[in-house]
Amino acid sequence: MLFSVWDYSVLTIEIFSDVICPWCYIGKRRLDQVLNSPTGEGVEVRWRPFQLYPSVPSQGWDRAEFIRRRYGVDADPGRVPTRIDEEAKQAGLVFNYRAIRRLPSTLLAHRLLEFAVPQGLQHALAEVLFAGYFCHGEDVGDLATLIRLAEQVGIVGDDVASALADGFAEEEVAAQLRRATDVGVSGVPGYLMGGGFLLPGAQSVDTMQQIIARAKVRLGKPD
Repeated sequence: MLFSVWDYSVLTIEIFSDVICPWCYIGKRRLDQVLNSPTGEGVEVRWRPFQLYPSVPSQGWDRAEFIRRRYGVDADPGRVPTRIDEEAKQAGLVFNYRAIRRLPSTLLAHRLLEFAVPQGLQHALAEVLFAGYFCHGEDVGDLATLIRLAEQVGIVGDDVASALADGFAEEEVAAQLRRATDVGVSGVPGYLMGGGFLLPGAQSVDTMQQIIARAKVRLGKPD
């Protein structure tokens, strides 16, 4: 079965996201504040895949070359856009774009996030992947790097290597990428609540609290 069976005793929030999306990381930090508040009671989070750049090959692209090709020869690959920088700092984050050398394919990272689900480590792994890329310039398209990052949250590296080599979650990730379009996700982050209510974008903490509380009522979940 490709899609999870719903547990209607909780409000499940599916987060459609890409690990190289800065707003997804900012949104995660804001959501964490909600999850650690009374509003977070009875909420379960499930990360889902999205690709900002689906045409990136498995070996990735040189990021500086990509930025200059897209924005012009005078573009500075190390500059963090002002709004992103301000919003990130408000979320307790300092992005280090100068450390990022590769624009990776994120398919392996999404498969790794699926691998973490049965162990209850998906949300913790998402944090490590975001931090690795945005704060430390890690190549999150590289298998050895992903194994090392997975080990930081307690996942056995050899198990990751074997699973990804054997094609673990290839069909699930492909199916969820198609599903993103079906449920109306055109950009990320996108928060699908209870399988039917989509909240787009990295909303403020207050907005997320209000919307999650309303979703609980609308979908019959406990407050």
